[in-house]
Amino acid sequence: MIEVSKLTLTYPSGKGVFDLNFKISEGKVTGYLGPNGAGKTTTIRAIMGFMAPNSGLCKVNGLDCVKQAPEIQRILGYVPGEIAFLDGMKGQEFLKFLSQMRGTNNKKYVDELFERFDVDPTGKIKKLSKGNKQKLAIIAAFMHDPKVLVLDEPTSGLDPLMQKRFVELIKDEKKKGKTILMSSHIFEEVEKTCDDVIIIRDGRIVHASDVASLSKASVVRYHVGVSDVDVARGVLSTDYAVTSAGDALEVMVPKEKVDAFVKALAGMEVLQLESKAQTLEDLFMQYYNKEVAQ
Repeated sequence: MIEVSKLTLTYPSGKGVFDLNFKISEGKVTGYLGPNGAGKTTTIRAIMGFMAPNSGLCKVNGLDCVKQAPEIQRILGYVPGEIAFLDGMKGQEFLKFLSQMRGTNNKKYVDELFERFDVDPTGKIKKLSKGNKQKLAIIAAFMHDPKVLVLDEPTSGLDPLMQKRFVELIKDEKKKGKTILMSSHIFEEVEKTCDDVIIIRDGRIVHASDVASLSKASVVRYHVGVSDVDVARGVLSTDYAVTSAGDALEVMVPKEKVDAFVKALAGMEVLQLESKAQTLEDLFMQYYNKEVAQ
């Protein structure tokens, strides 16, 4: 379990995170969403014990993240947002070094991870591409079969095939009952892997729920084709969130305003009208924009 209770951690600039509260139960995968600078990495640094909070606390499986950081490291796997390796080493040498530090030896599983992510373990780290360094970071986080995983933008730099393999890995770990916190900008990745989502903006949590509940949100996305896009945008944008989609418009309509929306269309020459399933990204923008407007 990961528990964050009344966590406040600020920088001299005044930015940081403020009064955060959330729990991730054993066997659950939680997506941590927010724009750059929202506080995702700061939260993760507090959970890792890298930074002591101004107030509040973080716990991993009941262990205090500041006072008992060494014990936590033995049961936790971590992919940092900014990766730094000992570049003079080869990949397999670096992982052997980590195994010795952790007191673990799971060569068979490490070899499986190398094969899964198509990494040559004999190559020098300094010669690896960004994508291959990211793969090595993932392997380093998972290699000791940790009970808890904290992943900060884990698929950054990976191509679509490797992103797919990462999603499969998360699903496998979930079946094992692992507890996972994952910060990501890739909404499809979160939809496929996460049980719950937390949305943070300007250091404060603005929404937290399970993914299934988000998909039932009370907003409908319409794809609208009209003869005069500019006129339609001018009429609709006063009451609805409107974006361009080629020669058509995408309109986010609260369910209680659908009748009014249809009446507004009555005065236009509508060529196409269809409702579309919302994505997690649509819903994220709904919550984020709602907070901005307040």
